[in-house]
Amino acid sequence: MTSPVPDGVAELGLRERKRIATRRAIQLAALELASERGFDRVTVDEISHAANVSPRTFFNYFPSKETAIIGELPELPDEESIERFIQAGPEEPILDGMSTLLIAAIDTGDLGDPVLPGEKTASAQELHVLRRALLKDNPELFAQRMASMHTFEDALSAVVQRRLAHDDPELAADQEALHQRARLVTYVAFAGMRHAWSCWADHGGVEPLSDRLRASFEQLQALGAHVH
Repeated sequence: MTSPVPDGVAELGLRERKRIATRRAIQLAALELASERGFDRVTVDEISHAANVSPRTFFNYFPSKETAIIGELPELPDEESIERFIQAGPEEPILDGMSTLLIAAIDTGDLGDPVLPGEKTASAQELHVLRRALLKDNPELFAQRMASMHTFEDALSAVVQRRLAHDDPELAADQEALHQRARLVTYVAFAGMRHAWSCWADHGGVEPLSDRLRASFEQLQALGAHVH
């Protein structure tokens, strides 16, 4: 008797599942070797060997060993999704739209990848635990990850600024006020995303991170409704 296939996995083809498994195997090898020996004492060749891939395959997935260890961070979705968010208008709460953007962003990265039961590959939650411990012990890697997150934060803030300008022409006339409002909204959205990540990890990563993110933003909206 076969096991039921979880939602979000049935539509994945064999090639995509192999891509996910290979990417995770590379990251697991990088994280485990760096944890055992120290980041500076691990080479791409050693990571590739441990992951049972060639160095050429390694570089098809990651540009450097640092990237394999730090992990793939969220990226803004396609321009069509961004335009949909900008054009939604003031009738749609802006945090609702940002929740949709962030779900699309994380679904393109490691945490959004489902895995079939029985596949011999690391789960997103396992990688998250290993990565968190390694970054804690390596401030230079933590700094690189934070720099990448700031880049994503700035890109998201620029999109929010376009949305606010579209919704409120009066605010758009004051560039400094518009910029600061966009930063504030982005910081609030990032707080919701961090809350989602924390809850997801604390509960073993058993639910899709997108579901956890949606729940965190619902709580954020409810909190805002009760703050006067």
